[in-house]
Amino acid sequence: MSQLPAFESEFDVLVIGAGHAGTEAAVAAARRGARTALVTSALETIGQMSCNPAIGGVAKGTVVREVDALGGIMGRATDLATLQFRMLNRSKGPAVWAPRAQCDRGLYRRAVRALVEAHCGIETVQGTVARLLFAGDRLAGVETLEGRRFGARGVVVTTGTFLRGRIHIGTTTSLAGGRAGESSATHLAEQLEAAGLEVARFKTGTPPRIDGRSVAWDRLARQESEIEDFDFSWSHFWPEARRQGSATRHPVQLPCWITFLGAAGKEIIARHIGESAMYGGAITSRGPRYCPSVEDKIVKFPDAERHQIFLEPEGHDTHELYVNGLSTSLPAPVQLALLHSIPGLETARMTRAGYAIEYDYYPPTQLDQTLQVRSLPGLFFAGQINGTTGYEEAAGQGLIAGANAAALALDAAPLVLGRESSYIGVLVDDLVTRGVDEPYRLFTSRSEFRLSIRQDNALRRLAPRGLALGLYDAAERAMVDDRLSAEDEARSLAEATSITPEDAAGVLAAAGSAPLVHAVRVAELARRQSVALVDLFRAAAVGEHLPADAVVSTELELKYAGYFERERVQADRLRRMGDFPLDASLPYDEMLSLSFEARQKLQARRPRTLAQASSMPGVSRTDLQNLVIEIERRRRRVGAAGPAD
Repeated sequence: MSQLPAFESEFDVLVIGAGHAGTEAAVAAARRGARTALVTSALETIGQMSCNPAIGGVAKGTVVREVDALGGIMGRATDLATLQFRMLNRSKGPAVWAPRAQCDRGLYRRAVRALVEAHCGIETVQGTVARLLFAGDRLAGVETLEGRRFGARGVVVTTGTFLRGRIHIGTTTSLAGGRAGESSATHLAEQLEAAGLEVARFKTGTPPRIDGRSVAWDRLARQESEIEDFDFSWSHFWPEARRQGSATRHPVQLPCWITFLGAAGKEIIARHIGESAMYGGAITSRGPRYCPSVEDKIVKFPDAERHQIFLEPEGHDTHELYVNGLSTSLPAPVQLALLHSIPGLETARMTRAGYAIEYDYYPPTQLDQTLQVRSLPGLFFAGQINGTTGYEEAAGQGLIAGANAAALALDAAPLVLGRESSYIGVLVDDLVTRGVDEPYRLFTSRSEFRLSIRQDNALRRLAPRGLALGLYDAAERAMVDDRLSAEDEARSLAEATSITPEDAAGVLAAAGSAPLVHAVRVAELARRQSVALVDLFRAAAVGEHLPADAVVSTELELKYAGYFERERVQADRLRRMGDFPLDASLPYDEMLSLSFEARQKLQARRPRTLAQASSMPGVSRTDLQNLVIEIERRRRRVGAAGPAD
């Protein structure tokens, strides 16, 4: 065994990279009691939002709340930096609501750094990691390009798009870089490949930015904030501050603006498509299906009359706007012409050109459920290095990798979340068992338990794990107790309180629900669709002291209890049908209950069994359930006997 190198400092866990995955990894490791170092090429970019200035969305917002429930910082930083908050899917009912916030880039970055440095167990180090250090076959630490050496029992790599990253603008401009203005990392990438790890390339992109002072606002649709109703994190002095109406975020909210790319813009793209880095041959890597470039939109959806564009503020201290929906790798002059074709942007000044970026990732089937590299014990990967896309997916992986690197270093129990417990569990399970063939993004359809693992009940689901692992300090434990106690009290009140026909009449009439003929328990009445528990409490003159979000969670548990049980039965049935045969002639493209992505993948690959279909990237558990139903319907139509249950 070779001699251990001399180290400047020794740690339990060392995290490479300080983006969304890296900061969560460092905090999770520190909360588990590990002495942790966070190494980044520039301390000023800790928590940098490299692409859009937004956190959350469908499924993604639930991940943020799950990270928050386990002591993470993304939700807390978001609340401190929110410019605009929207609860998506509000027309579809609270069970599928999805929180999303626009953030002030500068405030968010500073909030993340402050939250990281608030942990005494984390040391921040500026430097670019050049290589991993080994003692024999055991990982021992890292060495930076500056010649500094740090020891660690566990190392988490969260390098984002920096491993051999290459930026493209058009077909003639190409330069090495992890993001605009920052160098890529090649030494570490070469060492990992030399160690025998499978490596591949993906691409992603970003749109141009514009000066808001050059926008014709009267030609745009305005979208206001809903900030007064919601928090991302449970940790803001809850519930006392909420009861007193104290502000927990930046008080000034800003609108977003909506416009569209129409026929004129489509014609510009079509005329210059050969100059695009991707369509001109400069890039051959796969990009994210659900965050396509504007060139992809025009080529793949030629019949669409127009494509929606959102103008999103970058911060209070700048007029710069993020042009969401216009990600592109066209040459800069073409991008400017494209902007000028958009209503309201006819005289817009482009502050930064959009670009595409190619980077290395390591197919995540090389990892185990703790996100540890199987062939290199002690080494963990999290974020885009695993083939994912999105801040939230990176944060969820960072939490898992950091917590488990600490567990390895401290000989503690690992943190593995099941699919039934969280979207983070779905994410990790999909990555390590199915792998990826395009940048992975979370959707509600990827989970077979999406009614049970909602955004509103993340703390209820995951706090027991957080408490068992010691992830909270004393004040946070008290907050958790307060929140869960409020939900318990709301449930008890609903089950114990009777409401008379007279008291309930107004609530039921407003909801379009049948009147009562005699008094019933509030819990029974709350199971009716469109009848809100908070309104029933108000009518019965009880529960006024309870926070609204605790009442909403209780209402959902009452309304959807039967669906939760049905989800578990369906999942058990699906597992028993792993050998279910699939006919080679099945018309997958006609099965509209399957997601578009699943139909494409099944039509192309033609799996022979349901088990084979379940291992395909892009085919969710929900798709598999719907596939069985489609086949059963098809067999009944042709008179064949249905499959055994």
